[in-house]
Amino acid sequence: MAKLTLSGKDLRAIGYPESPVISLAIDIMEKNYKRNSKEHALGLLKAVLVRPKEYAEDEILGKIARALIDREEKVAAKAAATVDLKVTGVPYNIFGAEFIEEGAMTQMNYAVRLPVSISGALMPDAHQGYGLPIGGVLATENAVIPYGVGVDIGCRMCLSVFDIDPKELGFRTDYFSRELNEATLFGSGREFKKRSDHEVLYRREFREIPILRTLKDRAESQLGSSGGGNHFVEFGVVDILQKDAAFGIEAGSYLGLLSHSGSRAIGANVANHFTKIAKHKRHLPPDAANLAWFTLDEEEGIEYWLSMNLAGDYASACHHVIHNKIAGQLGRQPLKMVENHHNFAWKEMYEGKEVIVHRKGATPAGKDVLGIIPGSMTAPGFIVKGKGESGSINSASHGAGRKMSRTAALDSITANALKDELQKHGVKLIGGGLDEAPFAYKDIHTVMNAQKNLVETVGTFTPKIVKMDDTPPRRRKKVKEVMGE
Repeated sequence: MAKLTLSGKDLRAIGYPESPVISLAIDIMEKNYKRNSKEHALGLLKAVLVRPKEYAEDEILGKIARALIDREEKVAAKAAATVDLKVTGVPYNIFGAEFIEEGAMTQMNYAVRLPVSISGALMPDAHQGYGLPIGGVLATENAVIPYGVGVDIGCRMCLSVFDIDPKELGFRTDYFSRELNEATLFGSGREFKKRSDHEVLYRREFREIPILRTLKDRAESQLGSSGGGNHFVEFGVVDILQKDAAFGIEAGSYLGLLSHSGSRAIGANVANHFTKIAKHKRHLPPDAANLAWFTLDEEEGIEYWLSMNLAGDYASACHHVIHNKIAGQLGRQPLKMVENHHNFAWKEMYEGKEVIVHRKGATPAGKDVLGIIPGSMTAPGFIVKGKGESGSINSASHGAGRKMSRTAALDSITANALKDELQKHGVKLIGGGLDEAPFAYKDIHTVMNAQKNLVETVGTFTPKIVKMDDTPPRRRKKVKEVMGE
């Protein structure tokens, strides 16, 4: 009898799916049933195809059966994972609609059509990002969206107010500049040789969650660093016109230290890792693909939630390390420290129901909650107290917001123009680039005017010595460019 020879056509004729199952089945049958007739071999294969679970433990045919079962499960999972958007999204409020770009509106329109969406809001500094727009707020039911939080998880503002005459900044500019240079590191991937310590590094999540285990060493080496982009540490003048019960500082002018940065490598890796998993679990239309979510009942959802919270606490620890270093050099403890996340998700009550509130580039503004909304390297920032406005889901803007992409800024702003603007406002810039020039940002006063119902101003911060990353900005392809996280 001739040796058994099968072809893909033979197996497709009896209903076998395409490779790799077909090639696996042919290889196994020709090796183990080479003296059997084609009819007998195809009969066996047909039986395995119809009842794969009965053959799953068979010493020879089990490999084919298990491949069929695996493929069937993957097909079923993909079908189950396909998600349709609602035809009509839940309503959402827009603050400062007249100066919010169309791209941000389009992204928000997709977000509110998710089956898990409860409510939304768009802040006056909003601009296009990935997934949820920057300046977008979205409340969901038992669901967390990794790209609804963003890549720089827990990015935050932190302000220390010192009882020091701010005129010192002009008298001893070199001294204060040196303190900024020595207190932190800027730039993507930068790490300290001499590491700082903080209790956040001993958290159990670093041992229990696989992705965090791989990031522990980098977390240690980057603790107290500031990253790149629009992150900064700066000295300036804090002006308090009248004492506010929530802020608790007497009227007057003070020296302020303001920092803006996030969770460094932890946030970026956690965001990308879990977004990839979420996209695999839930297949959304292409324009909404980055809004894939986890429920908080799923193992992956629980792991993301724990990782996100750790990243937020790590971001806070980075700020505290910087502020403690500088406070030590100044020989003063701050009268007050105010800080807030603006890339995060919180469990909150909304209209009598617990929801997950995503604030991607938005400041928490619950009743009497303090926060900081910065302007630019020459424009003032605002110390604010939330009014608890439900129409914004207790949120406000996280800054002035970009009006130019980085590429557009590099193409249109000159070094001389930036130099003149800094001189005009009496600001010393250490590092920084044209992509972060004040002209690239919206007018902070216009933005604040658009959210008078959301926050009350209790003080201002005027920058005087600004430290930013001095790495030359990377140009992006215009066809893919958005204004950034």
